[in-house]
Amino acid sequence: MSDHSPLTTLIVGSGGREHTIAKISVDSPLVGRTLAAPGNPGIAQICECHSVGGDDIDGLLKLANNEDVNFVIVGPEVPLCLGLVDRLNEKGILAYGPKADGARFEGSKTFTKELLLKYNIPTGAAANFDNAQAAIEYLGTASYPIVVKADGLAAGKGVIIAEDHETATQTVSDMIDGGAFGDSGKTVLIEECLFGEETSIHVIVSGKDYVILPTSQDHKQVFEGDTGPNTGGMGAYSPADLIDEAMMRHIEEIIVKPSVDGIAAEGIDFRGTLFIGLMMTKTGPKVLEYNTRFGDPETQVLLTRLETDPVAIMLAAAKGELTKIDVKVKDEYAMVVVLASKGYPENYPKGEAISFPETVGENEFIFHAGTTSSEAGDVVTNGGRVLGVTALGTNLKEASQKAYALCDKINFKSKYLRRDIGAKELNRS
Repeated sequence: MSDHSPLTTLIVGSGGREHTIAKISVDSPLVGRTLAAPGNPGIAQICECHSVGGDDIDGLLKLANNEDVNFVIVGPEVPLCLGLVDRLNEKGILAYGPKADGARFEGSKTFTKELLLKYNIPTGAAANFDNAQAAIEYLGTASYPIVVKADGLAAGKGVIIAEDHETATQTVSDMIDGGAFGDSGKTVLIEECLFGEETSIHVIVSGKDYVILPTSQDHKQVFEGDTGPNTGGMGAYSPADLIDEAMMRHIEEIIVKPSVDGIAAEGIDFRGTLFIGLMMTKTGPKVLEYNTRFGDPETQVLLTRLETDPVAIMLAAAKGELTKIDVKVKDEYAMVVVLASKGYPENYPKGEAISFPETVGENEFIFHAGTTSSEAGDVVTNGGRVLGVTALGTNLKEASQKAYALCDKINFKSKYLRRDIGAKELNRS
């Protein structure tokens, strides 16, 4: 592949994040052909999809080989943790996303906590256990509320805030002995509960080089007013004015740079997204967790705000040439509102027909997350989070109005959404 040949890219994954990445790939002047595996009906409207699952590493390698793919962008965490990037690199195929050793920061919360403590990166006090009795004894000395986390991957749901000792001990028993999160919960991390407002920083990393993307704020809880159980995210906006320039410089100094340097010092050549979850406490920002891929739904507001071609940025990171890229951001706000199936994140219906507006305005996007095609060829619901309705505006209010107006033009029987995405920010301004 010469530097001037158009790329054939493969986007791995099937959610809203991957639909967003597929769109920026299709729009990129560097890309001649975009494929997705397995994709979804929204992605299938803009590029070819292949029915290979994200956890089918051999199948993905075969697809990349057969289709002469020369750049792979891995969306979700599972294929990263299974070593997809290691296998692609062995075959000489460039990929954006960390290898298995870097993906472990998402695959194990304990692994992340150990790095944070080793390099004195601000975070909550914690202890980890694989024995329920030892964990319960520890809980007897703890102050409440306290956070109990399943160590492994739990699709954003393995975090329980226990308000009292009884709830905490029940949660620990359910995870370690009761298999509440399968193998992911056999080890638990018990952590000090941090108070404040949550935000996240996405950092594109290439070894010791990095670029910090614009700020964003996700809304994790299912109900308005940030109540109810945690979800994968009910909406997000960018930028988040909670973090001003001075605070961002502080976060870079005490968290971002030490994180990137610490990972490199451990001998891990990390090339991908380091997504740092933060709690803005009264005593300063503290790290809640690392993820090793773009957030969903944050991707929908971050990548749409980039003026610089996101594919060029990711390609440079994969090649170890990130310092050659000047990342520019549009002077606009973005908001994504998730249309979910009522009952999510517990039990919810599937297979409901979705009606879409005939036209969508400029700088407005409907990203598919949990959809599939019926036998008749109609787009139907197939997940808890169904669509990510996204809009850009000159300010947050305009982005919000456009996003919600578009939400109101989309219908399916059990449609549920939060009407207060960005409300705290809007009330502050």
